[in-house]
Amino acid sequence: MWGRLLLLGLMLLGAFQWWSDRPVRHGPGVVAKNQPRQNPLPERAEFKRDHYRITALAEFELEARVLGREDYRFDAGAALAPVDLALGWGRMSDETVLEHVSISQGGRYYFWSVERFPIPRREMETHSANMHLIPANESVAYRLRKIREGEVVALRGYLVSVRGENGFNWRSSLTRSDTGNGACELVWVEDLRVIRPNSGSST
Repeated sequence: MWGRLLLLGLMLLGAFQWWSDRPVRHGPGVVAKNQPRQNPLPERAEFKRDHYRITALAEFELEARVLGREDYRFDAGAALAPVDLALGWGRMSDETVLEHVSISQGGRYYFWSVERFPIPRREMETHSANMHLIPANESVAYRLRKIREGEVVALRGYLVSVRGENGFNWRSSLTRSDTGNGACELVWVEDLRVIRPNSGSST
């Protein structure tokens, strides 16, 4: 009897986990239309996190659809940026485009592949990015842990560079037009919200 109850409990737990982590769908149409916004700083602010010195390079904010997420626990940057989000905006937030795109993440990279291009290749490259997210406080860290694929998020903070012990260096890209090694954004996130498309409200 106890074995059956334990099995039932594990099945219910698994079902709840699947339900809470399932991708969000919106139907056809662009759900994050605006380009990311980046502004220069009159002077560079600095933050401290444990043994790291974090320097702000530019103000940064965006609204984008979550194309994928990857959690990191053991690499050199995991203590700072435990989650990467692959994010898309413009037509890279439209399900009629994304249904033709296979997306994966790993090793701090974001990968996509297609059998045929639903939109021009360059548009796909410049309207999506992999972002390493450093939560500025526990509230942001908590929200980041809850983010699901398909949600539309708004974030605000800074593109940063990081220096740590033993020569550790990590620097953000400062453009959305690059690809490959060094093209990811490293973001100090001061505010993170989930946006409900077409309503402007948040959770």
